[in-house]
Amino acid sequence: MKKHHLIQFLQGLALGSANVIPGVSGGTMALLFGIFERLINAIKSFNLTALQWLGQREWRKFAQHTDFVFLMSLLFGIVAAILSLAELLDFLFQRYPEWVWSFFLGLILASVYFVGRRIEHWRPPVFIMLIAGAALALFISFVNPATENDGFFYLILCGAVSMCSMILPGLSGSFVLVLMGNYQLVMIHAVSQRDFTILLPVALGAGLGLVLFANLIAWIFKHFRNATLGLLTGFIFGSVGVLWPWKNTLYLRDAAGELIIKEGEAVITGYRPFFPDVFTSEFAVALLLMVVGAGLIILIERSAPEKES
Repeated sequence: MKKHHLIQFLQGLALGSANVIPGVSGGTMALLFGIFERLINAIKSFNLTALQWLGQREWRKFAQHTDFVFLMSLLFGIVAAILSLAELLDFLFQRYPEWVWSFFLGLILASVYFVGRRIEHWRPPVFIMLIAGAALALFISFVNPATENDGFFYLILCGAVSMCSMILPGLSGSFVLVLMGNYQLVMIHAVSQRDFTILLPVALGAGLGLVLFANLIAWIFKHFRNATLGLLTGFIFGSVGVLWPWKNTLYLRDAAGELIIKEGEAVITGYRPFFPDVFTSEFAVALLLMVVGAGLIILIERSAPEKES
């Protein structure tokens, strides 16, 4: 492996880690490493020309056109990070769920500020998009809380939406999965257990989403940058309730009040948040982890270049 391939693999590790942890944006990490524009262009290059070179078995021309080696180096790093972190998060979620969500909450709270700070001109359309994003997130998190859904087409949608969000600086793909109710199902259970009945449709949606919408996302972000960042800021702010660490799980019950079991597990219908006792060591640790999460975002943002690539 050449030196620059190793560097790209390590960059992929960072991007993969960002996509596992809700609140850390893969797009922001790409900006940090100065590869955001190259990544977007490589994804956009999977077009008819690429298919033509592939059909004619012109492997060298296909690889040059798609920047294939660069993408594969990143991809191997991303996959390695996801596989390794999934095992750790599976362990932590089983034993310390409130602390894990507290850390994620700190990431999100800091992200609200730093994403909003990227808005250069606060005009009426930006405020409108900010309010619209917050309202949409509040609707999702409180009016109709998202719960796990392992339907084939819903998993494809999860893959497409989460991977498209990866290339938007400030919005985490895993955070989108949290909102859609499938974060633990996909990033924790399916990855750690190598459950390909879940992973394959998600991967299919991710590939289709990136190829089909990369051009659209790049165009929107380029021509409506401030409005887009306003929407993302509002969306992230309005979604804070989804990550609230202290909540009771609500289960589906029959008329007699008995739990309804499917595939050996009780069916979750939603969550009821509550405020914890603040005079405990557990709450102190949770508060500390929120600060650590926020500090991580501050560190990443201060390390990023002033201008986006």
